[in-house]
Amino acid sequence: MRILHFSDTHLGFNDLEITNAEGINQREADFYDAFTQVIDAALANQIDYVIHTGDLFHRPHPSNRAISFALGQLKHLSVAKIPTIIIAGNHSTPRTRSSSPILAALRTLDHIYPVFEERYEKIVLGAVAFHCIPHINDDAANFAAIEACEGSIEAHKHNVMMLHCSVGAQFMMEEYGERVYPRDKEALFEQMDYVALGHWHGFGKVGKHANVYYAGSSERTSSADTRSDKGYALVTLGDSLDIAFHPITLRPSHRLRVDAQTSADIFEQLRSIGASLNLEGALLFITLENLSATQSIDIANRDVEACFPTALNVQIQRKFRHSEASDAAQNVSAASLQEYFGAFLEEQTAAPEEFARLSAKVAALFARYDEVNHDA
Repeated sequence: MRILHFSDTHLGFNDLEITNAEGINQREADFYDAFTQVIDAALANQIDYVIHTGDLFHRPHPSNRAISFALGQLKHLSVAKIPTIIIAGNHSTPRTRSSSPILAALRTLDHIYPVFEERYEKIVLGAVAFHCIPHINDDAANFAAIEACEGSIEAHKHNVMMLHCSVGAQFMMEEYGERVYPRDKEALFEQMDYVALGHWHGFGKVGKHANVYYAGSSERTSSADTRSDKGYALVTLGDSLDIAFHPITLRPSHRLRVDAQTSADIFEQLRSIGASLNLEGALLFITLENLSATQSIDIANRDVEACFPTALNVQIQRKFRHSEASDAAQNVSAASLQEYFGAFLEEQTAAPEEFARLSAKVAALFARYDEVNHDA
């Protein structure tokens, strides 16, 4: 028996002001493409069941496009008569009961079983009992759902538990409404053939539990995700349990670090690193470390971006080297920021002509800042 487990698809997510040829936000389209790849895999691989462990959508009230896309893709599973169980996650659960849960719309599709009513539900399909605990906002209700599950094990069937939460502190996402599974209830896992988890965005087994797995997200929602493979888990239930991770194809994403303190030419170092990577349409996250104030003034973001002309987007973070002057900055209160920065430059530059050049650039930057804030 084969179960495809995926999770945290966050349909409707977008974080860049970049659109594709169809006028759709490019990152939003990337999430749709990832979802399509998983659905295609389910249709092509003779899957018996599909399970999704939460955060189908990125928001409790997704856009019409995100809803229409999800219904269209899930309809393929419905037509193929592949039973599909989807539980609500914290991102797709309204914060108040006065709001209608978006997953209710999935009830219009045959063979699609959404679980979103903030209580335990058991769905028995053939030889498998699916024990579903969606995201539940209330602590007491969440505990009651776990206790209800404890008394609902099916002795002569495969038992699969579905949760959207953190199991152990190492899997916390530090998000609003995050639910942590009670440690003293982990014994329940031993009664299950498989425990399917959502919320954590990386694939992997949880601690000592050989049958407890996160499927991970299907796309990257932050720069911290750049090195994580994304895809789905293929779970085989029989005399033994087999879990295999299947990656899908995503846009290239790279995190680059340049040590300005040891690099004679930062731009040469950036171009050298970039030459060894696949940068076509890539997402780049660049950290310039150990910068001095004088270096930072001379390094414009547009010049860094120009080193990677084929990338989709370049995000730049600057980290400054530690110095006595930076310590003193913590105690500056009377002088203006521009005056303090001018004094700092004078301390850091030996040549008068260099100090004059940098001071002129600083004055221009502060003048532009003042102009923008005045207009606002």
